[in-house]
Amino acid sequence: MSLSVVLGSQWGDEGKGKLVDILSADADVCARCAGGNNAGHTIVVPIGPDNVKTTFAFHLLPSGLVNSDCVGVIGNGCVVHVPSFFEELDALEKKGLDCTGRLLLSDRAHLVFDFHQIVDGLKEVELGGSSIGTTKKGIGPTYSGKASRSGLRVHHLFDHETFATKFRKLVEGRFKRYGHFEYDTEAEIERYKILADRLRPYVIDSVVYIHEAISSGKKVLVEGANALMLDLDLGTYPYVTSSSTTIGGVCTGLGVPPKLIGEIIGVVKAYTTRVGGGPFPTEQLNSVGEHLQEVGREYGSTTGRRRRCGWLDLVVLKHSNRINGYDSLNLTKLDILDTLPEIKVGTRYLVNGKELPGFPADLDVLAQVEVEYDTLPGWNTSIENARTYEELPENCKKYIEYIEQSLKIPIEWIGVGPGRECMIKKTKA
Repeated sequence: MSLSVVLGSQWGDEGKGKLVDILSADADVCARCAGGNNAGHTIVVPIGPDNVKTTFAFHLLPSGLVNSDCVGVIGNGCVVHVPSFFEELDALEKKGLDCTGRLLLSDRAHLVFDFHQIVDGLKEVELGGSSIGTTKKGIGPTYSGKASRSGLRVHHLFDHETFATKFRKLVEGRFKRYGHFEYDTEAEIERYKILADRLRPYVIDSVVYIHEAISSGKKVLVEGANALMLDLDLGTYPYVTSSSTTIGGVCTGLGVPPKLIGEIIGVVKAYTTRVGGGPFPTEQLNSVGEHLQEVGREYGSTTGRRRRCGWLDLVVLKHSNRINGYDSLNLTKLDILDTLPEIKVGTRYLVNGKELPGFPADLDVLAQVEVEYDTLPGWNTSIENARTYEELPENCKKYIEYIEQSLKIPIEWIGVGPGRECMIKKTKA
């Protein structure tokens, strides 16, 4: 098959962007299928004739754009804040990444407006102590409008009078719901008239484009956003995102049937992190958690928020694999564990001494779980310069093999440092 997929397997921030960067070197197309500019993929790559190491932060645009021969596609399942689209594009090009003729946007993608972002904040205030920790990028309110069939899509921008009429009704509806917040509707309509002209060259029928690319034998790489545990249906609802972050979201977010999907790679951080509110059974509110946070530089590239940190959780990963069916895994940030004398892995959830059969839907049940751990010895040495599996310390290899055996999935890629070169390709058993 010519369509490969990279998906987050935990609560996001696993380091998907780096693998996408590596795989996109052999891809013709890199496509996003869900989410908006709430995603955050940081990639460090050499740029220019002097190969200067440059850090790029991707939010909405596909990370595969770092490959100068790869076309980036934002699919119909995504939501797009047009000003942010151009801000991100301009920032990439200012750092030396030429995206001319290589960035395309689905005409079916829904539009995020500034009033969605205002409403996002108002909804968080309304929730009070139950705040879910949204990025306040307007993603949730946009998907809500999409589901209630009142949203505006990219193609609406190109009929200005119809767009203006629909837009006024949308804003008026929000005023009725939240009170009259400060917002200049008419100025925004004029702003989008100008933005529409600039956006038009990027807009395509992405369903046709993707299918034609596959039919012609081109390699299409799909870059997942967020992760399985943030999926609207199968994650820790309501502490989730507003879209489908699963393999099913690839089908709906790009308009492709399951039979066209080839390899599915799950990206797994060597420990576990999450941002915002919500349950986190293996969280470590102690010196271990602080070590993971500080040494792992666990700060969001979109929000700057500190991530909560804990041990690897096999219950989460087994739930993730049941749904996504990973062919292989990319284990990332393994080097962050270098100096820990021992490493724990959550293996089972117990409630009143009885093991749960899977990851529970009921968060009240989840709050009661006792996590059972296995303890493995650390390796107490730096692995950042390792370039082959054989060069890794014995205890490091034992940790990797323990995960493989527990999940019955081969680990094909191993991240041992922040740079592009710090990724070991391991032969599948």
